[in-house]
Amino acid sequence: MPGARLSQQDRRTIATGLAEGLDYAAIARRIARPTSTVTREIGRNGGPAHYRAEAAQRATSRRARRRPGAARTAGGAAMADGRDPAAIAEFAGRFADLLVHLGLPRMVARVLSCLYVTDSGSLTAADLVQRLGVSPASVSKAVGYLEAQELIRRDRDEHSRRESYLIDSDVWYRSMLASAQRNALLAEFARDGANLLGPATPAGERLDTAAGFLQDIGTDLVRAVEQRRRASGPG
Repeated sequence: MPGARLSQQDRRTIATGLAEGLDYAAIARRIARPTSTVTREIGRNGGPAHYRAEAAQRATSRRARRRPGAARTAGGAAMADGRDPAAIAEFAGRFADLLVHLGLPRMVARVLSCLYVTDSGSLTAADLVQRLGVSPASVSKAVGYLEAQELIRRDRDEHSRRESYLIDSDVWYRSMLASAQRNALLAEFARDGANLLGPATPAGERLDTAAGFLQDIGTDLVRAVEQRRRASGPG
């Protein structure tokens, strides 16, 4: 019943799913609810690292007894600027789901979406572990992938020697240039294969066509991002 309230058993299933490391979409399928419902439920009741079924049930009961317009509990309190943490958590979950749909690994998508909805755009590995409720090893693997794709960069505090992972305004510029470089490498490799097999052979012609396509795409991509960067001006 998508429109009905979550039951205590639903909340126990959510807690079990989190303990098993399932993503929000998989947990939602277990209780036959929209992913947004699960995201909102977890976000307003401590987040993935601190969600407890019994505590969430009690908090929901307390909210239900309050008069209309009363302040929310700490788990769902509005931020100082009026933003709703639960709505932000829901957006981050949907953003991660979209990134997975576009081909990113689940943990990589969760880390990236978490960084994007953080005002500073910067979090330490410990921050990510706490916010996502996952192991340090999972975070380390995800940030390694994102660094390789140049979607984030590493920043070290000289005083505390703590490392943080940062998204800045140049992230997509650097990522697109990295993509163009990968296309250039693929084009060069395909061209070598075409020369080896012979451009007049079917296999050689196929590789030669691929090389030309990849080279043209890489050139167009670099031209487009440079043009966009110039149009945007400094910063």
